[in-house]
Amino acid sequence: MAKTVTIFGSSRPKPGEEEYEIAFYLGKKLAESGLNVCTGGFQGIMDAVSKGASSTNVEIIGVTINLYNATPSKYLTKEIKTNSLFERLKNLVNIGDAYIALQGGTGTMLELALVWEYMNKNMIKPKPFASHSKMWKEIIKIMEKQIALEQRQTGLIKPFEDINECADYIIKCLI
Repeated sequence: MAKTVTIFGSSRPKPGEEEYEIAFYLGKKLAESGLNVCTGGFQGIMDAVSKGASSTNVEIIGVTINLYNATPSKYLTKEIKTNSLFERLKNLVNIGDAYIALQGGTGTMLELALVWEYMNKNMIKPKPFASHSKMWKEIIKIMEKQIALEQRQTGLIKPFEDINECADYIIKCLI
């Protein structure tokens, strides 16, 4: 059974914008490696990942939430509808055999922090987790200092500025 990568990212990027095109490429590369993808199921980075994966025969899962008046990505092969943010987050975490955080705002930061906290407190077993962007690299660097001071496990999220290195890390971990 193919493994699944949950990808977190902003709903804002549009086709043709750099963040959208990076997410499209990532979805395509993961899918071509035989990995399923899972996102929050809507537009922006979520749609780009789904679209990128759509030229292959992998599962493209979207975990949507009924609170938003948003249109799910047309590239999904499976939609899991949820009624609360916490139910959505639980599904996104549980479905992933690995995680990638792309550029995003507070929603993406919440998702990154939730998975990081779950792994750090042994609420879920550690799974491969990569982030892509200079922003996440800086945030992770700052947080790793605090985590080390608290004598907790560091190195749970691998930051990358190159999308190929980011994708290759996850692919290598899962295949």
